[in-house]
Amino acid sequence: MSEKNRDGKRTARERLAVEREKQKAAEKRRRAVIVGASVVCVLGLAAVVGVLAANSGKDSKSDSAGPAVAPSGATGKDSLAIPVGKDAAKSTLTVWEDFRCPACLDFETRYRPTIHELVDGGQLKVEYHLVTLIDSARGGTGSLRAASAAACAQDAGKFTAYHDVLYDNQPNEAQDDFSSNSKLIDLAGKVDGLDTPVFQKCVNDGTHDSWVNKSYAAFQNSGFTGTPTVLLGGKNIYADQTMTPAKLKQMVEAENKG
Repeated sequence: MSEKNRDGKRTARERLAVEREKQKAAEKRRRAVIVGASVVCVLGLAAVVGVLAANSGKDSKSDSAGPAVAPSGATGKDSLAIPVGKDAAKSTLTVWEDFRCPACLDFETRYRPTIHELVDGGQLKVEYHLVTLIDSARGGTGSLRAASAAACAQDAGKFTAYHDVLYDNQPNEAQDDFSSNSKLIDLAGKVDGLDTPVFQKCVNDGTHDSWVNKSYAAFQNSGFTGTPTVLLGGKNIYADQTMTPAKLKQMVEAENKG
């Protein structure tokens, strides 16, 4: 082999070696870029998660983070029930409800006359537990604001009348009209003697907000899944497809006879 051919092959090998080193260097840089990008993505994701968590904390933390102030006359565990009716009544109906809940309005429409009749006759006592399920599901604060205002009405001895007014004026579930304190105060004008400076201050200050939140936490911890949850003798009568106002009346009258 001539010297010229040997030099040519050596030069070719050297060029190949140099090319391989360039490729290795390029591969190293590519891997560094991938790793760096991955780190940026992870850090970015962590930042997003952190922001979401922070915002979630802000959303869940309301101005009602203070101590739970139960309304006047509240009873039961942690004073979370608003009682309506005579203590001597032999039957007790436990109602977990949300003022924004369409199904609660349906229950009210169908059963209210019978419940009022039984309560007025001293045969039935109702314990109302106010929750904020629709706020959690649809967003907004109408459930909380309405429940807090109803607790203020309880302080004034006007719970039942205001309770009924709220349902009679329930907005569409997708709307959040009850989030307006002024709207709730306007509705108080439909109840004799309720729209007072004391009531207005109670509503505007959110006096019972923490109490409502505590009631909703009790609802969640109880394992109930929807509103209304209506219990008579421990049985959810609203879930009973055969239940009617007439049947409820018969059950209560039977308990009172017994």
